[in-house]
This record gives sequence, structure tokens and C-alpha cells, in this order.
Amino acid sequence: MPDKAEARLEPGPEQVRYASILEKGMYVGLLLLFITFAIYALGIMRPYIPLDRISSYWSVNVHDYLHHANIKTGWHWVGMLHYGDFLNFIGIAILAGVTIICYLAVIPILLRNKDWVYATLAFLEVLVLSLAASGILAVGH
Repeated sequence: MPDKAEARLEPGPEQVRYASILEKGMYVGLLLLFITFAIYALGIMRPYIPLDRISSYWSVNVHDYLHHANIKTGWHWVGMLHYGDFLNFIGIAILAGVTIICYLAVIPILLRNKDWVYATLAFLEVLVLSLAASGILAVGH
């Protein structure tokens, strides 16, 4: 009779899929951060805030910075992707959103395994994260 202490713990298929997608998403997001920063730093695209004025904003809080620079909050950055200093938001959005994709990918496995509780929790997590990312429940900044 095998000893229970020697039982091997192995990840389930949903954990493997989650980790696999998370790894790929992290690498894509990180690569995009490097590429878009290089585009910004090398001056390939014109920045919204000129480099000679950026240091004047370092001492102000976020609210004052957004007001003085005339930058709208929320998803308005998408309309500003033609500026080099906003281009890096693409990589940040991918890194922030990859968790939603991971949960969406594991839901079918959980349903196939009739793991109703975890499937429901994963679905609710997708809803909460998507709602938070949408800006519908914007609070604060």
C-alpha cells in the first residue's frame, strides 16, 4: 500500500493552461514594454509631453499633472497612442489584462470536469476584472 506522504502533487490541467497563458502573456507584454520604450526613448515618435517639460511635472500629484497636461483619465489613452509616451500603455494593458484571458481559458476545463464551484468563481472573476478594467465603476482618479 503506497504511503500517503509520498503522494506526488501535480498541477491539474486548468493550472497548466492558466500558467502557460500567463507566461506567454507576460513575455508578450514585457517585450512590448521594451519595444515601445525604445520607440519613446529614441524619439521615433513624438511624445505628448516634450522631454524638456517632463521634469516640471515630477513634483506635482497625479490630479494636477492630468489637469495641467490636459490628459483625460480612463481609456482615453487609446486615442493617444500616436504619441510615443502613451505607446507603452499597450504593454501595460496586456500585462494587466492577461489574467482575464487566463480565467476565460480555464473555464471550459472546469466545466468539462464538472467543477461547478470553481467554474462559477472563475466566471465571476472574469466579470469583476472586466468591470474594473472597463472603468464603469470608476472611483477616485
